[in-house]
Amino acid sequence: MGWSRDLFRALWRALSKQVKEQVGTDQFGNKYYYIPERRNWRGQTIREKRIVEAANKTEVDYEVGTIPTEWEAWIRRTRKIPPTMEEILKNEKHREEIKTKSQDFDEKAELLSKKSNEELLAPPVETQIKGHASAPYFGKEEPSVAPTSTGKTFQPGSWMPQDGKRHNQ
Repeated sequence: MGWSRDLFRALWRALSKQVKEQVGTDQFGNKYYYIPERRNWRGQTIREKRIVEAANKTEVDYEVGTIPTEWEAWIRRTRKIPPTMEEILKNEKHREEIKTKSQDFDEKAELLSKKSNEELLAPPVETQIKGHASAPYFGKEEPSVAPTSTGKTFQPGSWMPQDGKRHNQ
């Protein structure tokens, strides 16, 4: 089945006057083609095409990053001229340098933050939170169950004197 499809494609290209011009290859073995703008048999203008033939023919073998970013920019028409191999290798080297510099910077920043945290920050103070701010005795000593009497700081407790008389009658 595969040979018949290839034969049909070759026949179609020959009859449709679709001329592919190879503009380059990359380090992964992918081939890049350019098909110029043309008119079809009905007089319609068909815009230019930029095509990549992947080295891995099946979609299952495709992985992100198998097309260099420079070629991807050319395929998506964000750049006009196709990249050269020297440009791709130069940009790859630059990306590696940036990656190593950023790793070094992260390591230095981590060491500095550890040193500054140990030197500058005091150990956290343990606080004991008792009650809620809206409570009537917040920040004060809670009254005890037994009444206490020490002069000016008398606080009544939960004790109530028992009275034989009822006042609500």
